[in-house]
Amino acid sequence: MEREDLGALLAQVVRRLMAAERPLLEAHGLSMWGYSVLSHLAKQPTETQQALAQAIGYDKSRLIPLLDQLAEQGLLVREPDPANRRAHNVRLTPEGQARLKAAKTDIRAMEDELLSALTATERRQFLAALPRLADTP
Repeated sequence: MEREDLGALLAQVVRRLMAAERPLLEAHGLSMWGYSVLSHLAKQPTETQQALAQAIGYDKSRLIPLLDQLAEQGLLVREPDPANRRAHNVRLTPEGQARLKAAKTDIRAMEDELLSALTATERRQFLAALPRLADTP
């Protein structure tokens, strides 16, 4: 019996994850893109708005309203870039770090539940293989 195409299988998993994540993020007052911004800034503490848009694959013209919303919630701050007056640096606030941590905790619990369909060995292998596949050009 022939297996499904990898793209089709991964798309099903991604849709399932997104459907499960959406209400968890909403409970924390975040959209998926807002969560992406906070997650990236947690790894890259200070980022220009343009570099941030590029890093998360988000349209830079749509990023400004999203950053405005996150700043209004006290989750991040934007400051002029000392090296370029026209650019702004973005960084998480302590509230942004706390909100991200809380959302991530809920997401990890949901992921653990999803991965419970796998044996412990399969889970370890799957989680070890994903980053390698994601980094492959």
